[in-house]
Amino acid sequence: MTDLLPGCTGVLVLANGVVLQGNGCGAEGEAVGEVCFNTAMTGYQEILTDPSYMAQIVAFTFPHVGNVGTNLEDLEEFGAGAGTAARGAIFRDVPTGPANWRSKADLDTWMARRGVIGLSGVDTRALTRSIREHGMPHGVIAHSPDGKFDLAALKAKAAEWAGLEGLDLAKDATCTQSFGFTEGLWEWPGGYSENDKPKYDVVVIDYGIKRNILRSLNSIGAKVTVVPASTSAEDILARNPDGVLLSNGPGDPAATGVYSVPVIKKLVESGKPVFGICLGHQMLALALGAKTRKMDQGHHGANHPVQDLTTGKVEIVSMNHGFTVDRDSLPAPVTETHVSLFDGTNAGIALKDRPVFSVQHHPEASPGPTDSLYLFERFAGLMDKAKG
Repeated sequence: MTDLLPGCTGVLVLANGVVLQGNGCGAEGEAVGEVCFNTAMTGYQEILTDPSYMAQIVAFTFPHVGNVGTNLEDLEEFGAGAGTAARGAIFRDVPTGPANWRSKADLDTWMARRGVIGLSGVDTRALTRSIREHGMPHGVIAHSPDGKFDLAALKAKAAEWAGLEGLDLAKDATCTQSFGFTEGLWEWPGGYSENDKPKYDVVVIDYGIKRNILRSLNSIGAKVTVVPASTSAEDILARNPDGVLLSNGPGDPAATGVYSVPVIKKLVESGKPVFGICLGHQMLALALGAKTRKMDQGHHGANHPVQDLTTGKVEIVSMNHGFTVDRDSLPAPVTETHVSLFDGTNAGIALKDRPVFSVQHHPEASPGPTDSLYLFERFAGLMDKAKG
């Protein structure tokens, strides 16, 4: 094991015994998870509060993080903290102080309040290259102001962690009861709009929903009702919605699919318009007869090129997933609608004979900045057609 340098207050210990050491920040303590990297230049607060990062430690490739501080509006999850979102964060430099009119707290203080353990002053380029070459490792991130760490115990903890394959995390990320949501997209200079004239009634199955997906639905005129992941198809259809959205979320889609896939099959058979995003996309694919598989490094960033094969348009999108739909397993009734131009993996599907479609990326995240918002309009079009 590595001898620690004087002044070290934070470490990342990988299952293979590699130790990255630097300055601890955020919450004190330790957390185990899968280590991934994110290439986004902005949006660190949204990333760290995205439930899709549950049980993961995020290394930011962009060196300057923290300059816009944190606020009460840019939270993506509805949960309370790191327990249902990112467990840790790794930075090249110590997070910078805030310089933005919307900031309510600096990143270090905010992370400490949420329970997110941070590590700065490490070579994130070397870590990123390692992940690209060898895949996402299991690791333990730890912060101790006195600089005392039991590296052997941390290595053992990382090595013993089972990982994300076979792990259903949606059951922990989902809401415990149904609720409505009326907030729309952020508009300058007034802030978030309000949906006061709903045109559609949409039920969202919450596998770890992001707030901005709900805001995007409200902005197309949807009255949004969010229901827990365990809600039955009968209870959803009893609400007589105009459409159903399958949300993003963490974990292995095959594990969550044990109870979600039968529900999704019934929703598809009902003829209701169905729109899936990220984990929702993967589980829709499972419900339609396809397969999913674990990726070596996943897709995590806000600069991913995706092509809409139905129009030929290339979009710059936000992605955050460690599992993918096996495009070679797509059955005949399913059409591939989107593809990643980074590695050719599947990024969207649709049924030829039903108002059902999904995408792997996050159309609500607006990295393009609005390249993919048309997908919500596409969903609205399907609901219009179904309503006659």
